[in-house]
Amino acid sequence: MYQVIARKYRPQTFDEVVSQGHIKQTLRNALESDRVAHGYIFAGPRGTGKTTMARILAMALNCTDGPSANPDPKDPVCKEIAAGSAMDVVEIDAASNRRIDDIRELRESVKYRPARDRYKVFIIDEAHQITNDAFNALLKTLEEPPEWVVFILCTTEPQAIPATILSRCQSFQFRTVDLDMVVGHMKSICEQEGVEAEDDALVTVALAGDGSIRDSLSTLDQAIASCGKKLEAAAVRDLLGAIPSEITGRIVDALRDQDAPAMLEVVDRILREGRDPQQFCGELSRFLRNLLVMKVAGADSKLVTAGSSERERAATSLESFSEEDLTRYVQLTLDLYRDLQTAVQPRFRLELGLLKLVYVGKLRSIEDAIAGLGGGGPKAAPAAPATPSKPPTAPTPTPAPAATKPPEPAAAPKQSEPAPPPPTPPPAPAPAPVANESKGPQEALVAALNEAGEDWAASAIEHSVVSLNNGVLLVRATPADRTTLEFAMAALQAAAGPGTRVTLGDNLAETEQVKNVPAPSQSAAESGPDEGSEVAKRALADPAVQAFQERFPGQVREIRNLRD
Repeated sequence: MYQVIARKYRPQTFDEVVSQGHIKQTLRNALESDRVAHGYIFAGPRGTGKTTMARILAMALNCTDGPSANPDPKDPVCKEIAAGSAMDVVEIDAASNRRIDDIRELRESVKYRPARDRYKVFIIDEAHQITNDAFNALLKTLEEPPEWVVFILCTTEPQAIPATILSRCQSFQFRTVDLDMVVGHMKSICEQEGVEAEDDALVTVALAGDGSIRDSLSTLDQAIASCGKKLEAAAVRDLLGAIPSEITGRIVDALRDQDAPAMLEVVDRILREGRDPQQFCGELSRFLRNLLVMKVAGADSKLVTAGSSERERAATSLESFSEEDLTRYVQLTLDLYRDLQTAVQPRFRLELGLLKLVYVGKLRSIEDAIAGLGGGGPKAAPAAPATPSKPPTAPTPTPAPAATKPPEPAAAPKQSEPAPPPPTPPPAPAPAPVANESKGPQEALVAALNEAGEDWAASAIEHSVVSLNNGVLLVRATPADRTTLEFAMAALQAAAGPGTRVTLGDNLAETEQVKNVPAPSQSAAESGPDEGSEVAKRALADPAVQAFQERFPGQVREIRNLRD
């Protein structure tokens, strides 16, 4: 019967375990110095070697020449342990043996000595599935077991194990395996299996495993079953649903050229091929993240999770994007990945998200925008004094009157600014004139509403302030009365007559609060800051302030000391 690669090449010694060097060295030292603990907790992500390490530790404790830090896989005892048929090495699946009765049976079997071996080893897999009552039943046995018992608890969720259990065991944290180590391990397996594999194909398989050796080997088994004895990157990408290099190239071109139709064509092709939009978005975010890392840390950085050919393709497009652009792209794709989890229309959401990537490249930084606004001012200033210095030439009579006319339009706005009266809703109206003008229109409006049977609207008008200016009837009311008047706008317009337009002004309560606030004098605002004080002199002498005044003349209105 065929045996899958993950089981066929399962490590039998500490040296064969990929990565986890900190755990292997600690266990070896404990075996050599005879300092083996009675309880261990192996915690970490799936497929990183927790159960495998527990079996190797059981082999090291019970091998014929042991305890030994280097057990012989060919030893009969080690073979039984590896096959799972050893009487004194008990493996328990806590997902199906999690009740208190199961733990009581385990506690009873602890009392008896090993049938043959040196230690009785209990390997409890998925230990976080055990109930709290079952953990409590195991506390005393786990704290003071017989000298021939060793407990090894394997879990992917150490936070679910009670603190009372953690305090009685030595904890080891397993880590995800580096991408290069996974690729190297799979390459050696392919050589033993007689499989010819491209580097990019193995990188794609390792990325699908996400740092898990077991997941990567299972995916490799699937790829060999699909592609045969030769693994090509394109076929493996298509099998695993990864983005083909052609599509990534078209996305890069669309972002560089800001080509929105091309981006929509990419979405259409992805969905026609039956690819999952969220998985595509995750692959795209990884690709853009690699571009950003290569832009920041260099094209040869070890932080890039990609094969050699993908690195070369990505390096050719780095000059087209800045770090700011790539940062925005990664952030938008991560937001899109999150939104696609609950999207009712995934296609529309994907199209909108990719169009955002296109349009975000057209944004300008605030520094460039300010520089563009201020660029015209300094250039126009030196042109004025240059014209009077050339009176003898022929074209000079035309710029001469042009030089005399600019002061007139500049002076005109100063005279026209205070000229128009404020017919708009006043931000801070004087209380006395409004009270005198509103008495007549208010009484007439209340009477017209009462005659029309709109008593509720008339009551709201009685508590409001009404003014009539140039055919506009302005009503300022409190929030409660304003809500009433908004529903009665038709009745108000009918009562006011055809030649008058009714308008609801600002909040009356807020207006009354600001009436007593003294407004700054117009002369002080026009005159600018007081430059005679010591604080003003220091502020105006600052180079940044002087540069601001050169670009925006006359815009420094007031100087205040924030410490006062």
